Amino acid sequence: MIRKRKPNCSQRSTLWQKCTNLQTLKQVHASVIINGFNSNRSALRELLYMSAVATSYTTHYAHQLFASITQPDLFMWNTIIRGSAQSNNPLMAVSLYAQMEKQHVWPDNYTFPFVLKACTKLNWVNVGCVIHGKIMKHGFESNTFSRNTLIYFHANCGDIQVASSLFDDSAKCDVVPWSALTSGYARRGQLSVARKLFDEMPVKDLVSWNVMITAYAKRGKMKCARELFDVVPKRDVVTWNAMISGYVFCGSHELALEMFEEMRRAGEQPDEVTMLSLVSACANSGALDVGEKMHSFLLEMDVGYLNILLGNALIDMYAKCGSIEKALEVFWGMRYKDISSWNSIIGGLAYHGHSEESIFHFREMRRMKIRPNGITFVGVLVACSHAGKVEEGRRFFKLMINEYNIEANIRHYGCMVDLLGRAGLLLEAFHFVDAMEIEPNSIIWRTLLGACRIHGNVELGKRANEQLLKLRHNESGDYVLLSNIYASRCEWDGAEKVRKSMDDNGIRKEAGCSLVEADDKELMHFLFNSKHQTDGMGTL
Repeated sequence: MIRKRKPNCSQRSTLWQKCTNLQTLKQVHASVIINGFNSNRSALRELLYMSAVATSYTTHYAHQLFASITQPDLFMWNTIIRGSAQSNNPLMAVSLYAQMEKQHVWPDNYTFPFVLKACTKLNWVNVGCVIHGKIMKHGFESNTFSRNTLIYFHANCGDIQVASSLFDDSAKCDVVPWSALTSGYARRGQLSVARKLFDEMPVKDLVSWNVMITAYAKRGKMKCARELFDVVPKRDVVTWNAMISGYVFCGSHELALEMFEEMRRAGEQPDEVTMLSLVSACANSGALDVGEKMHSFLLEMDVGYLNILLGNALIDMYAKCGSIEKALEVFWGMRYKDISSWNSIIGGLAYHGHSEESIFHFREMRRMKIRPNGITFVGVLVACSHAGKVEEGRRFFKLMINEYNIEANIRHYGCMVDLLGRAGLLLEAFHFVDAMEIEPNSIIWRTLLGACRIHGNVELGKRANEQLLKLRHNESGDYVLLSNIYASRCEWDGAEKVRKSMDDNGIRKEAGCSLVEADDKELMHFLFNSKHQTDGMGTL
């Protein structure tokens, strides 16, 4: 784990210390220009550092500033690369280094570690190995900062054997490479090796403890994480965040919330990472009242305004908890939105039956020239399905493929099958499935079977059931749906045969379950499950 070096505030003037967000940064920049310091190299260095490194969520402003500087010096190049590497878009760091090379600016021992950090975040092994070669070419491999970053890169995404070979006697005197190597083995799932390294460390600092606690938490081993947490000499917000996010990951949402209360009693101030985990816990557990408290707490944290990640998390939480009005309030109150913001509100509205509003937001998104992705179309197709808008759904499906060149995946096909099935267009739905370019899964056939039950089509129901039983044999609901189709047509012999088939296969239906409701929930979970939702061709 690479430590972030904290700026020495005592060495900076009161003016620079005022830069805590984008608004104050712009005010200071304006003051620099008004007072005639816009060509002063020292002032420009300070301003670039504050926007790229020291102030959160202002990297885009740093890039604008950097682009306006004539012949930036090496410090400026290193600063903008460093800020880009630690931002949400580390690709820019690699791109900037390429520009730096083209302009024949000679790097120093600080340049390459920042680029390597970006490669690690991007998991770009080949590019990282090229940077390793450049470090050797420039003679920086023995530099402590470069060596530690190389160990971190190779341990986490490169060659673990190279990381181990770099971990020589001189490295063993430094706690940083110990933590980096431990982190690498933990990330690869080799927790026993990671723990052995942790136990062998001659000196453990807080980062070392956090690495091991986080390693256990990410692998769901919360008992081991808690044991270390209880004996760590000192805790910081990262320590608490590791435990809270670990409990959320394991589905222990109540324990996550209890840990938050314990954190506050200990006097530790939560940060935005803490709040993201907690809002997620509220979303997954349906704890609307606690989620509202988290929202209020966020507003009290004086973060200026909700950033995109927190805003999206709140939209998702309110939508999952059924408070769609609050979700809309957060959405329209966000100063900046990304594609996930739009997807969350379009999907949330669709899921809760607000089809017209969902489609309105989709059209508004297009009007604002925001490019939708595959997840966007899942939301708007579900909206069309719930509203019975068959023609509109067909148009959106064609729009996705023809105008946006998005390849339809199993979820998009599932939406269209549900749309046609709900509308009673069963033959068209079956023809649609037959023409699919990918193999239909059990959810597709179950959706068709449910539609056949609603519309009383025995023959097509039998076909859907046959295909379904080829994919799974032990779901009682599949048999009961077909039996009910026969019963709805008074074909009692057929219903009895299905029931007998259940008995022969030892399949029993659990009591107290509404099949129609369960069927719809299964489809909606498949379409909106964020843990598995991708734009690819994957199936559950």
